[in-house]
Amino acid sequence: MKIQGRNLSQEDIDWICRLISEHSDWHRSRLSQEICAAWNWVNAKGKLKDMACRTMLLKLERLGYLRLPAARSVCVGNSVRIRKTVAHSTTDIVCSLRELIPLQIDVVRDTESSQLFKHFLSEYHYLGFNGTIGETMKYMVYDRWQRPLACLLFGSAAWKVSSRDVWIGWKPNLREDYLSCITNNMRFLVLPWVQVPHLASHLLARIARRISNDWLQKYGHPIYLLETFVEQDRFRGTCYRAANWICAGQTQGRSRNDTDRILQVPIKDVYLYPLIPDVRKVLTRETS
Repeated sequence: MKIQGRNLSQEDIDWICRLISEHSDWHRSRLSQEICAAWNWVNAKGKLKDMACRTMLLKLERLGYLRLPAARSVCVGNSVRIRKTVAHSTTDIVCSLRELIPLQIDVVRDTESSQLFKHFLSEYHYLGFNGTIGETMKYMVYDRWQRPLACLLFGSAAWKVSSRDVWIGWKPNLREDYLSCITNNMRFLVLPWVQVPHLASHLLARIARRISNDWLQKYGHPIYLLETFVEQDRFRGTCYRAANWICAGQTQGRSRNDTDRILQVPIKDVYLYPLIPDVRKVLTRETS
């Protein structure tokens, strides 16, 4: 079978089971790290694909092939529920975009900006924030006086979206090969006290010009296409359309966890933004 992009034989599964049995003191992180090292399962920058391996192990356990050691923490990756507030100003910013430039768009790296980023999404975004897993890029936006204006979170692309996959022209095997070349704009928050016309579309355009290079520096591979999902009942997608994103269709009202096809979630418009010319030709090129 193929899980997380890896072809697994019965021998592979038997070896993992022996590893678990012979090292009962290993926690799940140690187990996934050892498997990645043994298989040379690394990303483009040579780092172990630890989170992909852990997801593979969870799927194998769910299918009944193995029994993982008990989890030692309720947190996964850097998923953390925010319990304390972070001091910040909520003074209204109502003006033109020209009055705020030059804007500063920073990749979130240090602890202080990370705490502020998490707090803003937890407190002011309607979906909240419970952390991230896998490859992600976080941006904080400040005006010329260093006042925070917005934050954006990009993460793993959805595994399967019919309208997106049709737009690209993907067969299942090509989706597995190229999914890492797409990132999902999972959160986009302009802070509620900021009322600046055209700010949102301006930021989307600025991010689009730099995100592939940022991704390359952090993870060792570029990004070719951006995606996002906009709830039809809540938003009209105005800022995405103003920034020339393409509405490729709608979701079918099921979540990524709906393995039994029974979960109902709001219908969303699917927006795409190509970062390179002939993106569909690149993403449908046979790799072998």
